[in-house]
Amino acid sequence: MSTTVSADRPLQVQPKLLRMLRSIKLAALVWSVLRAVLIIGIGFIVLYPLLINCVSALMPENDLYDPSVRWVPNRLTLDNIRMAWRLMEYPSAFLNSAALSLLAAALQLMSCTVIGYGFARYRIKGGNLWFSLVILTLIVPPEMTLIPQYLNFRYFDLYGLLPDGGINLIGTLWPAILTSALGMGLKSGLLIYIMRQFFKGLPQDLEDAAYVDGAGPFATFLRVMVPSAVPGLVVVFLFSVVWQWNDSLIVTMFLGGKKYLPNMLGDLARRTAIEVIGDNNQIVSPYTSIINNTGSVLVMAPLVALYIFCQRFFVETIERTGLVG
Repeated sequence: MSTTVSADRPLQVQPKLLRMLRSIKLAALVWSVLRAVLIIGIGFIVLYPLLINCVSALMPENDLYDPSVRWVPNRLTLDNIRMAWRLMEYPSAFLNSAALSLLAAALQLMSCTVIGYGFARYRIKGGNLWFSLVILTLIVPPEMTLIPQYLNFRYFDLYGLLPDGGINLIGTLWPAILTSALGMGLKSGLLIYIMRQFFKGLPQDLEDAAYVDGAGPFATFLRVMVPSAVPGLVVVFLFSVVWQWNDSLIVTMFLGGKKYLPNMLGDLARRTAIEVIGDNNQIVSPYTSIINNTGSVLVMAPLVALYIFCQRFFVETIERTGLVG
């Protein structure tokens, strides 16, 4: 009898296991479908404005008044791109923005790397408090510090060392140079945090081995730690380039509103109204909106190209710095 019972048990358990496996597979399938729908929905929300801008850039003016045209223009044209290129003075504005972004990114890379390494490796009195203040800069809106910064650069006296009320740095590159070189540029708090976390993740044995070989703190930092932190350096540099490229508030306030792509894009609607309508008061019209969308595409195009060429390396560096996952 015992043999019969033991032989029948597998026959009784097997249907339960099959039902359990089927329910697990069904749950996994449902979750995969929901995840795909969620990703597609979020992707569409993110890409929808970009798609609208790209379609508008190739759409002639007549298609604006054709109710049958929604996504695909009846005739593709490059006239919008030519007009936006000319009205934005794109070549000179592009060179100015590229020079400013690369300069600010290089200075921020150096300053944030040094500051992040100091917070990660050296114990100083009140270090946690100082680092908390660095993180606090991410919470404070930049508009709150614009007026004090403007006055400091307008009457820059180097804490009273310069005579006659100081010098005027507004309209020059010095505000961007000083803020970036001293770790106070755009989103410097986040960049310092990234470098601090990356250096904290490096093994202490690297520094100890360098000290045993006779290297000092500066030699250890430059020859051992910086080469080991290349992924973090790439992330900081790319983030700084993108943020400086898209910034219009700081450029307008401190650099005198010269020919930079964000400023020229902000003035594109007025220039289009004067060019087409002859009246800068009627800047809200269907055609000016198309030219404005085209200008947005021209501003975004270099960043998209940068991401396409650096996509693989950029994603790898993001993963290694611990910003995701």
